[in-house]
Amino acid sequence: MALDENMFLRAKDRTFTGLTEDREGEWTGPFYFIQAADPQLGLMKAWRVGDCDGGGDEWEDEVRLTRQAVQALNKLSPRPRFMVLCGDLVHAMPGTPSRAEQERDLKEALRGTDPAIPLVFVSGNHDLGNTPTPDTVELYRRGWGDDYFSFWVGGVRCLVLNSQLFFDASACPELRDAQEAWLEEQLQAAARSPRRHTLIFQHIPLYLRTPDEEDDYFNLQRGVRESLIKRFRQAGVKAVFSGHYHRNAGGFHDDMDMVVSSAIGCQLGSDPHGVRVVVVTGGKVVHRYCSLDHLSQHGLDEDLKKLLEA
Repeated sequence: MALDENMFLRAKDRTFTGLTEDREGEWTGPFYFIQAADPQLGLMKAWRVGDCDGGGDEWEDEVRLTRQAVQALNKLSPRPRFMVLCGDLVHAMPGTPSRAEQERDLKEALRGTDPAIPLVFVSGNHDLGNTPTPDTVELYRRGWGDDYFSFWVGGVRCLVLNSQLFFDASACPELRDAQEAWLEEQLQAAARSPRRHTLIFQHIPLYLRTPDEEDDYFNLQRGVRESLIKRFRQAGVKAVFSGHYHRNAGGFHDDMDMVVSSAIGCQLGSDPHGVRVVVVTGGKVVHRYCSLDHLSQHGLDEDLKKLLEA
């Protein structure tokens, strides 16, 4: 394995190299991170020509936007503690033409990230397939690291989940059961030993607007959703961050924030290409979606900087 591949494979053995409870389990004061989603190399061309079932045979625009995000990230002061990419890293499904090339070009665009800013990867439906199999999950793990794992930053417990195992695990029920057993252990530990906050990162949102909305391609099925919401709330989860929708959405219900962030890449609504700045203080989690242009030109907004200084 090439040395610089380590930046893409830090999630292993269900934890994340360098961001462990032993090293990061104690609260050290306010910090912030960047949540991004859906660079999805290839979708912009596929959407434009009306062939979203294809892999997209051009992705220069997404590479440019990803490089812009990296350049903006590197200019931020202070540095974010990490950047998490919430799934659909590329558009081409496993085993289809352009998949390897899209992954190669995305990694090349991300290599410029300051090594002091860990990159945390979340699997999406295009990364695993709409109906994942053991083979597609293993392929993802070899390229990007574990598909679910925990990590810690400054006393905050973070859980990365494979939401495709919630959406359709019909071809890999044993993988669904393994994640379920692991997740239950993590949630019980959070309930027994609460820290400042517990945050969850996944690709598919629990819901887009309200917990009781109808099932949709862009949310989790209602039965699964209701079960997860109940368990997350019992464990004290503060916020769930997702992508998938290619628009900004979400809601706050029963003291838990469901955050749906639009894409670095293809926009399906009126939002600009962007990322979300998330500030974590002792008592709250404050977040704001920022266009790549705004972040590149202005950096962190002053009111967010003040939260970090409190």
